[in-house]
Amino acid sequence: MTEAPRLLDSAVQLQSVTKVYGRGGGSVTALRDVSVAFARGTFTAVMGASGSGKSTLMHCAAGLDRPTKGSVLLGDVDLSTLKETALTKLRRERVGFVFQAFNLLPALTVMQNITLPLRLAGAPIDRSWAQQVLAGVGLADKARRRPAQLSGGQQQRVAIARALVSRPQLIVADEPTGALDSRTGKEILSLLRRSVDESGQTVLMVTHDPMAASYADQVVFLSDGQLAGSMPRTDPTQIAAAMTHLGA
Repeated sequence: MTEAPRLLDSAVQLQSVTKVYGRGGGSVTALRDVSVAFARGTFTAVMGASGSGKSTLMHCAAGLDRPTKGSVLLGDVDLSTLKETALTKLRRERVGFVFQAFNLLPALTVMQNITLPLRLAGAPIDRSWAQQVLAGVGLADKARRRPAQLSGGQQQRVAIARALVSRPQLIVADEPTGALDSRTGKEILSLLRRSVDESGQTVLMVTHDPMAASYADQVVFLSDGQLAGSMPRTDPTQIAAAMTHLGA
């Protein structure tokens, strides 16, 4: 495991995080004493078998779920100190979400969809910045379209624009290419890669796909709710081999 970045260099840090669902004999421990930090301006892929805890790690990192034990720091904020209303506000302001299912509202235009988090947060909407973000994801001419008028890849680009428009501290992506064909998936991954290289964003992506993980600066592996190693950016073959050894 690579040395964790210093706290001030971290976009998000998990400290001795354990997450247990349920109680008594029916309880399930999804994460076991996990400590890991994700440096600002980096792209990290989280991999592991089904049930390894990767989605729980992402949910805890993004403030969607609270640890049973341990703490999560988003920048300099300890999420465990926040009440639910304050936590919701922090997520809207500092975290961008990209999901496999796109989660766009069909009745809204592309521009309305990407600015929705700002409206929900009561934040001012910078139209020129929103248009710049749309241009950055290759949809400058689609602002007035509705999701049904777009391809799957274009809808995912809208979802990425929505995640970027609030200039978040962290972008979490849950299998963002899972519903796309391979060519479109590569375009989406290249877009996430550019958001790190050109805009200094921090991306945390859960994936089962070694090809997708090869776009990341590092790959973190989980097994049975525990950290099982990491590797710097490499090709899909080596990542797949590491996953095979993880299973063994």
